[in-house]
Amino acid sequence: MSDEAQYRALLEFFKALADANRLKIVGFLAQRPYTVEELAQALGLGVSTTSHHLSYLSHVGLVSARAKGHYSIYSLEIEALKAMARQMLQTENLTRLSPPAEVDGNAYDRKVLAAFVNTQGQITAFPAQEKKYQVLLRHVLQAFEPGVRYTEKQVNEILLRFNEDTASLRRGMIEYHLMEREGGGGQYWRRGEPAAPTA
Repeated sequence: MSDEAQYRALLEFFKALADANRLKIVGFLAQRPYTVEELAQALGLGVSTTSHHLSYLSHVGLVSARAKGHYSIYSLEIEALKAMARQMLQTENLTRLSPPAEVDGNAYDRKVLAAFVNTQGQITAFPAQEKKYQVLLRHVLQAFEPGVRYTEKQVNEILLRFNEDTASLRRGMIEYHLMEREGGGGQYWRRGEPAAPTA
């Protein structure tokens, strides 16, 4: 089974058990087989709703049905449940629970920005984690033009658009090597890019 198929199978398994009523159905069926009508009565649900839950559990292989007269008798597939549990607890399979998109740097940055930046682009709080703080600094860096020199006053005016603590932001830009500055409180520019000469 491919990694993608393995991920989908595990996801479906978790989704199947992520509903309180489906968990209750598994609990009932662990005791003995039930008809849809019996389960519906035990759960206090409608027959159609109960059938829907049973269909989902059948889809992932946790429940099977057999005909008995005019009724369908549902049973729990204990071996399938054990097999999926064993598979799920293998370390190499657990790592597949994280889809590829989540490890993408852009996805991480978007998640951090969503948590600490409002819709106007302003920083609402500073995270304690260094990696997240650097994401915010890179967000702020986009306001500075490549190759342009800025006075400290101009830098503060730009930083103020993001947060009133301009000193922390300015210090962070230098400490994390996103910007450079001349000694003695001189001009600032984006690091790694040639600074245009002053007029």
